[in-house]
Amino acid sequence: MTPAREPKLTNPEKVQETIRGLRVGEAPGPNGIPNRALKHLLQRAVYLLVLIFNAILVTHHFPTVWKHDRVISILMPGKDPALPSSYRPISLLDTIGKLFEKILLSRILHEVNVRGLLRNEQFGFRPRHSTSLQLARLFERITRNFGEKRLTDAVFLDVVKAFDTVWIDCLLHKLTLLNSPSYIVYTMSSYLRGRTFEASFQTATSSRRGMRAGVAQGGSISPVLFSLYVNDMPSPSHHI
Repeated sequence: MTPAREPKLTNPEKVQETIRGLRVGEAPGPNGIPNRALKHLLQRAVYLLVLIFNAILVTHHFPTVWKHDRVISILMPGKDPALPSSYRPISLLDTIGKLFEKILLSRILHEVNVRGLLRNEQFGFRPRHSTSLQLARLFERITRNFGEKRLTDAVFLDVVKAFDTVWIDCLLHKLTLLNSPSYIVYTMSSYLRGRTFEASFQTATSSRRGMRAGVAQGGSISPVLFSLYVNDMPSPSHHI
């Protein structure tokens, strides 16, 4: 973890830019505020958001009210509606909290890209990378080996409930080993700990439960956090 330093504060221009990038079609979270409403905020309201966001950056405290998820279930195409496994859970997060996440995400990605923290073989959740490109690399290597009369070995892992099973303490430890800015590590600790959720299905809603592990399914930061979490997986000496 890099030495403690005061984080660079955000400003109204950055918040406005982030708001403009929000998709209006997304369902609102527990607070019921849609992204469309954020796009019509008065300048005074934007200034208030700036004050709140900067307070989080300085105190490293992610508000508890933003750490509650409402989980809904979406029936997957062609699946039996009578089976629980036929549904895909979707987490609806607090709209204002997600807005702050996007601002923090830009800072995390800056660290990741400038310092080259992700290995070149990581194609998931990265700009200008895609699974199609990764498949093309694999196909090219197999074709080359076939032409040289060499064998190609491959191991494929299907991680079930990947985001749900992230060990929070281990993730924070890895962020520290990567010399992430201290304010990011501390803020991530507050963001990940003490989260709660409730599950809704049709007209029924469960009681509120705590989350002991995992990163938020609908969180903007979650994909890059998972990529950093698995970034130190052992790799063979000869790989594509």
